[in-house]
Amino acid sequence: MKILTVDIGTGTQDIYLYNSNLDMENNFKLIVPSPTMIIHRRIKQATKKGEPILLTGVTMGGGPSTWAAEEHLRAGLRVYATPEAARTLNDDLEAVRQMGVEIVSDDEAMRLPDIVQRLQLVDFDLTSIRKAFQTFGLDLDHLAAIAVGVFDHGNAPPAISDRQFRFDYLEERIRINNCLSTFAFRSEDVPAIMTRFKAVVDSAGGSDAPLVVMDTAPAAVLGATLDQKVAARERVIIANVGNFHTLAFRLNIGRIEGLFEHHTGLVTLKKLEKLLGGLADGSLSHDDVFRDHGHGALVYNSKPLLFAEGDYDVVVTGPRRGIFENSVQGKGRKSLRKYYPAPFGDMMIAGCFGLLAATAEVIPELAEPIIASLTYSDRKGKAPWDFE
Repeated sequence: MKILTVDIGTGTQDIYLYNSNLDMENNFKLIVPSPTMIIHRRIKQATKKGEPILLTGVTMGGGPSTWAAEEHLRAGLRVYATPEAARTLNDDLEAVRQMGVEIVSDDEAMRLPDIVQRLQLVDFDLTSIRKAFQTFGLDLDHLAAIAVGVFDHGNAPPAISDRQFRFDYLEERIRINNCLSTFAFRSEDVPAIMTRFKAVVDSAGGSDAPLVVMDTAPAAVLGATLDQKVAARERVIIANVGNFHTLAFRLNIGRIEGLFEHHTGLVTLKKLEKLLGGLADGSLSHDDVFRDHGHGALVYNSKPLLFAEGDYDVVVTGPRRGIFENSVQGKGRKSLRKYYPAPFGDMMIAGCFGLLAATAEVIPELAEPIIASLTYSDRKGKAPWDFE
């Protein structure tokens, strides 16, 4: 049984092709530039050449691609965009127009002159991934499932804060099902408010395999729980320090006791340790985070989480986990003891492992071989050449 997992971040997209015939460490993986970084570079090339650009396709992750479009406009060059592509820059199309972007229909886009550089926006590019694997003699035929992770703020109504809207969504999902896989959906069950999830579904039309879409940070945290040292703890705090967002969960045998989400660019080491300490002792409040321009916090169990002497206090993963490297005993404060997980020997694709674990929950008929692969005690030492 083969399952393709793709964790799409800001800097990279991490790709893991799971095959139940192999041990987890012997499966194939790719770490390549993220779609938004690819578009960023193409826009920069067009800016250098002085060429106008047209953005088509679907709503995808912004960040670098948005910044490049803004620089293109500041250079006095024209940016055209179809409505769905324009929502990559901002869900509010009027705000996109105010940036200077000219929104055009599909028909109008077809009539633009050939001098316009045409860029198709897409987060999940199955065709390119398929070609990459084919280069190495591997096909993606007969997949049992595809699982894709992206960050989705959700499409907030104009009068509601994006940050509050995102956090209300997180709380609603936890109340529906108190576990990390609550943030994963089969394609047909994706909520209408999750426009980036919907765009991934629309982009996956080239496969008949069932599609699972999940939020990236919970996927990374779920993947971190598969590390042997983390799995041995009943109660644990895991923080995913992403390029844009930091999301931390306090877990008790997989159930969520609390969480907070903040913008990584706004947190210092001292602030992050204070937030994690408040999550551990139950004192952290939603206002503590929201007033500081983060998304918010929830604590369902105010009973302090006590750490064993000599053991770690917090599990830290994510591309910007290096913020903890300077965590030392400070004046008047005790530094948190960190543990950096490496599930199946690879921190970089923890999100892919989380996507795989969530797929076992969302598509129960696939669960048995996945669980066997993810459980260390059931490892069978399968040979690396049995990959067909």
